[in-house]
Amino acid sequence: MTRFEEFDDFRLSAPGLDWETLFCVAALLAFGTVMVFSATSSSGGGDALAAANTGELKRHLASIGLAAAAALVVYRVPLSFWFRWSGIIGVLCVLLLCAVFLPVVGKSVNGARRWIQIAGLSIQASELVKVGALIFAAAFTVKRQEFMHSFSRGFAPIAFPMVVVAFLLMQQPDLGATAVVAAEIMGVLFLGGLSMNIFLSVGAVVIAFVGFMIYMTPWRLSRVLAYLDPWSEEYVLGQSYQLSHSLIAFGRGELFGVGLGGSVEKLNYLPEAHTDFIMAVIAEETGFAGVILVLFIFYWLIRRAFEIGRQAIKLERYFAGLLAQGVGLWYGVQVIINVGVASGALPTKGLTLPFVSFGGSALLSSMIAIGLLLRVDRENKILMRGGQV
Repeated sequence: MTRFEEFDDFRLSAPGLDWETLFCVAALLAFGTVMVFSATSSSGGGDALAAANTGELKRHLASIGLAAAAALVVYRVPLSFWFRWSGIIGVLCVLLLCAVFLPVVGKSVNGARRWIQIAGLSIQASELVKVGALIFAAAFTVKRQEFMHSFSRGFAPIAFPMVVVAFLLMQQPDLGATAVVAAEIMGVLFLGGLSMNIFLSVGAVVIAFVGFMIYMTPWRLSRVLAYLDPWSEEYVLGQSYQLSHSLIAFGRGELFGVGLGGSVEKLNYLPEAHTDFIMAVIAEETGFAGVILVLFIFYWLIRRAFEIGRQAIKLERYFAGLLAQGVGLWYGVQVIINVGVASGALPTKGLTLPFVSFGGSALLSSMIAIGLLLRVDRENKILMRGGQV
């Protein structure tokens, strides 16, 4: 058999998918679907209420289907494509964030302008920016690899795009997305060799900026004060209303929960029970055991993302490695913030729980990231088997 024929045989028997990653994602999606249905249902009602609850479930399942299709498309695209077009992707991120302020395209919900209307669909721009910022940061780090020790030549060129994106996100306003995007970019730069002194200095500036924004914005400051004393008469029916009811849900859940569908807090007591505070419903209905199970699945998924990234770096595929590890970093930061807020460990901030919370845009961005992660793993396996990508 000639070498050409061997390569043909290799192409026909291409490496399979990473089943550990797929199992974790499938488990989180399945668990999330059950909890979304539970969080949007109640014990009373009638035909109209039942139809409404079923409608939320159908929308969630449709979002999963659309997100899975997008992940499949991304999985089929070589990583070289994303590296080549990373600069354009960065520009598109800025344009997306600008588009939310256009009168016809942008859509305002509860006083926040975070959505873009396209063909009757509403897409949260910041969710797509999380993916774009990750690709841009990974490509930038590889292109500037030899200058990562220098502030002027290594960090300064990406500092301006970071400030622009942060400014546009804060105008929506969306402090949670700003924190996640900043953590993504800084994390990828650090993993790519950014000097520790630069990393710590920039981190201190970012923390100081966030603190300043909280202090200068009365409603953000009141959230922090409410977080410090959620049971205060001044805040319990106002700024700490969500947090206090979330804590009640955690307390009612105890070790094994009150049972699926048995949550009381979801009955119009806990706002956003199916999105930002779905962990509170999980804690109430499945207890400490259910919370630990969800966190363990996330741990396994994040661990796998870093393993895939390290394998790519061993193969000297630095863009792929940083991309995979960046996905793990993104999920880790978002899970910590979401669970921290729901459990009262962090001040209230709206962020969904990846793969679990209701929300089409969040599911779309999370599944696209999984498509990228699986692509990194696929190309790793192809190279380890002697093929080319």
